[in-house]
Amino acid sequence: MRDLTLLPKAHLHVHLESTVRWETLQQIGRANGVRVPDRRGGPFTGFRQFADHNALVRDCLRTPDDFRRVAREFCQDEAAQGTGYAEVTFTAASHGERLGAPEMPLEAVLEGLAEGQAAHGIEVRVLLDHSRRRPAERAWRTLKLTARHDEVIGMGLAGDESHPLAPFAEVLDAARDAGLRLVHHAGETAGAASVREAIETGHAERLGHGFRVLDDPALVAEVRERGIALEVCPYSNVLLGLVPSYAEHPLPRLIEAGLAVTLNTDGETSLAGEYTSVRDTFGLDDATLAVLARASVEASFAPEPVKARLRAGIEDWLLS
Repeated sequence: MRDLTLLPKAHLHVHLESTVRWETLQQIGRANGVRVPDRRGGPFTGFRQFADHNALVRDCLRTPDDFRRVAREFCQDEAAQGTGYAEVTFTAASHGERLGAPEMPLEAVLEGLAEGQAAHGIEVRVLLDHSRRRPAERAWRTLKLTARHDEVIGMGLAGDESHPLAPFAEVLDAARDAGLRLVHHAGETAGAASVREAIETGHAERLGHGFRVLDDPALVAEVRERGIALEVCPYSNVLLGLVPSYAEHPLPRLIEAGLAVTLNTDGETSLAGEYTSVRDTFGLDDATLAVLARASVEASFAPEPVKARLRAGIEDWLLS
């Protein structure tokens, strides 16, 4: 079996706030007067408990140095997993509103990413997300932030999918018309109807998670025919109690349905670790893992030269 840290990959569904090293969070927390538990939380009994855990992480991040540090460390950790290109999600407007500094969190993250990319030879772009539970006015602020930085290539709606996308239709139309890439969480905490809504109302080019598309065979066929990729995160789905166990995850069924499946972490584990778990749990051989890696490259919004380099690296890995 080949070393999966050497398999070139694109990482498409990863939240920056969820990737913070626990030791880093404890150090930042102490400096900012926030008590951080000795160990990372989880497994969780539901999405609400997971959201409360993320609130602790957000509360620790307060200064430009905090945001720069976690962004630099993200690049280092991803490069060590064989990630050649990442599209990291960041909730910039929420942090800016919380801290009374609308521009600072995103600017500091972009500075940290630039330093990390230069140091570790990885390409990173940013997607900004917005909680479905929050007002549309903040989503408009998110859209304005995207216009100020070339490194920000898109935006999307995240959070509890029981909250509809309809209140955000106007801002999502504007984002599409501005040429932004649109990726929404759907088919994770809610059923296939949330997937259809993400496509029709949200103009989704990829689906964050999306595994509940299997609830609707007609929708499976439509997603397959349109080539809309799924950002599948098995470990996260189990951690949140959305799937009973890793062995029961529908990943093999998604692949068998001919869908464009990409493997991701949500930020809750390492990417090479996710590939290893898939190999060990479902008995996938190296050629099939390379198919998943290729799918991540093709579904990415990376420039063509980056895609070409990663494709060549995957072929070299298979020949090694």
